[in-house]
Amino acid sequence: MRHFIVDIDGTICTDSRGKYELARPMKNRIDYFNSLFDSGNKITYWTARGANSGKDWLEFTKKQIEGWGVKYTELRTDKPAYDFWIDDKAYNGNRFFDELYF
Repeated sequence: MRHFIVDIDGTICTDSRGKYELARPMKNRIDYFNSLFDSGNKITYWTARGANSGKDWLEFTKKQIEGWGVKYTELRTDKPAYDFWIDDKAYNGNRFFDELYF
């Protein structure tokens, strides 16, 4: 079993630039992570929605991704603030899909 931490906007849906109600699901990407979940992996969706505005987007986001058929272990909207994220296992969302898995 592996644990995947996946950003929502721009990874499993279009980046709506803060207009989250306009975000559209990327079905092939959602299907891919759902297959990982169905295989016993942990999937944590983590988003910065509300980080700048202070608005709580948790319930909206939960309903939105469940409406898209997203399966997950955990949903977090408390993405930490940082200037740099340095990680030896990180992938750019587009590179992950474009180069590695499709």
